[in-house]
Amino acid sequence: MDTDQDRHRQLVAALSLSTGNNSPMRIRLADPERDSARAAEIYRPAVVGSTISFEEVAPDADEMAARMRTVLTRTPWLVAVADDGLPIGYAYASEHRSRAGYRWSVDITVYVDPAGHGRGVGRALYGELLPILRRQCFVNAYAGIGLPNAASVALHESIGMTRIGVYQRVGWKLGRWVDVAWYGMRLSEGSAAGPPPEPIPFPQLGDESDISAE
Repeated sequence: MDTDQDRHRQLVAALSLSTGNNSPMRIRLADPERDSARAAEIYRPAVVGSTISFEEVAPDADEMAARMRTVLTRTPWLVAVADDGLPIGYAYASEHRSRAGYRWSVDITVYVDPAGHGRGVGRALYGELLPILRRQCFVNAYAGIGLPNAASVALHESIGMTRIGVYQRVGWKLGRWVDVAWYGMRLSEGSAAGPPPEPIPFPQLGDESDISAE
């Protein structure tokens, strides 16, 4: 019987993807052991001196590895890797709310190293993440954006998300109240006759052919 580590290696191999258009960047499944330190570096500027994230203390590599492991039990966590092998961004999906009736909905998140901004990294990551979520039978995807953040708004609108509403003055950071705009998109229409199929946990999604990018 495959161990969790064996299964993770199979998923990593299956999800080593080219972004096309002769791009040297590729996208693969995150590996908590080798990617957590770099993910922590990428995330840190969003926490320190920024209202992009409402966290006040940037997580270290160990904490980021723990978060990756938790996410990967249910949904994908992907990393974009430059031609030199260095991760330059990551994206993942997580539960929207914990109550059972919300289980067909996920929140999506992307972070890109400042050096990689303007290169289409975030859109490429979402371009691989969303088809996997559809194969998992999720119905809705949401994203919260601390305002102002024109680049993030443009990214999420470019993948087909629309603004649902704004939580005004919902968070306090850096000496001011911050509004959060919520964006959403339908991943599938589900079933009008009854509940949609149960979401498939990411590790159970299927063999390598099932999780290759569409």
